Amino acid sequence: MPNMIIMPTYNERENLDHVARQILALKPEFWLTIVDDASPDGTGELADELGRRWERVRVIHRPGRLGLGSAYVAGFKYALAQGMDNIFQMDADLSHDPARLPELLTALRDHDVVVGSRYVPGGGTANWGILRQVISRGGSLYARAILGMPIRDCTGGFNGYRREVLEAIGLDTILSNGYSFQIELKYRCHQRGFRMIEVPIVFVDRLAGRSKMSVPIFLEAMVRVWQLRLGGGHRHA
Repeated sequence: MPNMIIMPTYNERENLDHVARQILALKPEFWLTIVDDASPDGTGELADELGRRWERVRVIHRPGRLGLGSAYVAGFKYALAQGMDNIFQMDADLSHDPARLPELLTALRDHDVVVGSRYVPGGGTANWGILRQVISRGGSLYARAILGMPIRDCTGGFNGYRREVLEAIGLDTILSNGYSFQIELKYRCHQRGFRMIEVPIVFVDRLAGRSKMSVPIFLEAMVRVWQLRLGGGHRHA
């Protein structure tokens, strides 16, 4: 069981079956762990149904909406405990194309971290308004400038890691729980000197369900970048 995808969910019932089917059809094989935060729309129940249908689907149920970062940490720990060699993160809303996973996996042969990037040649976004494009690209430029990272897409969530990376960066000491988690995780990898590569992807805006992005989440990310820069991005577990 070398490859596992961690997929946090909150009210993604409309999308979950579609994305799971696409993942499970891939070669080489990927396992899928769904981390559901007590979705009121029945996402967790659907996840359990998928788990009964396919051995390669696992489900973690959490008691409430506890945040994106802690959902990924819970999933990463589970994947490590299951002996996975390569661990990926992606959204449940089909914004990230599962068909790109084999290419991201190939990139991990010679690198420690692979970033699915909207902001390298060949990458991009689809069905986004101007304001969202400005906020997203500006957020990555802001984080890159302050933290000195050689990554163009600092905020994206379609990424892969060798298990040694997640074992080394201190999952229990991560500060961020919102979307700034994506920035902090990449920053910690950069701090540790892991070999990172960006692979172009096209991010397609969701067709069903509602985005979880909000002004407080965006502001948290802006503040967190400075906390990481000034404090090194660590706290005691």
